[in-house]
Amino acid sequence: MQIHPGLIVAGGIGQIFTALIYPYIRHRVFDWYTDVRKLKPLNQEIAKTYGRYIVGLNFGFGLMAVLIPNDLMNGTPLAVAITGLIAAYWIGKVITQFAYYPMYTIPPGAIFKWGGYGMNILFCSFAVLYAMLVYHNIALLTAS
Repeated sequence: MQIHPGLIVAGGIGQIFTALIYPYIRHRVFDWYTDVRKLKPLNQEIAKTYGRYIVGLNFGFGLMAVLIPNDLMNGTPLAVAITGLIAAYWIGKVITQFAYYPMYTIPPGAIFKWGGYGMNILFCSFAVLYAMLVYHNIALLTAS
């Protein structure tokens, strides 16, 4: 299976986009900070820290894809490990997205509705891209 580096770069740009848009979504769509303020101070900081982890991981994964796409598909054990980690992250996100999030409502309006569809498409495409990369890397690694 051949994967074009441009596809990896495009995925990276998408991941960076999700990192940049995530704070807006938390604030505008989910009114997240209002809910976080209801927590005890330590739990507030824990919730904010995990939110920063999500942004940081999305940005970091995207930066790797943009800057070193060939290294993410070179069939080395490190490429298998990194793409495996990223695939597991996005597959877990997609499972969580569809298993738990439909129970909640988002604000009315076309921008939120279509934005939700767009984000789901991005998450699914990241999961598929990195699963393909894991498969590609394992195939290269076992062939050598």
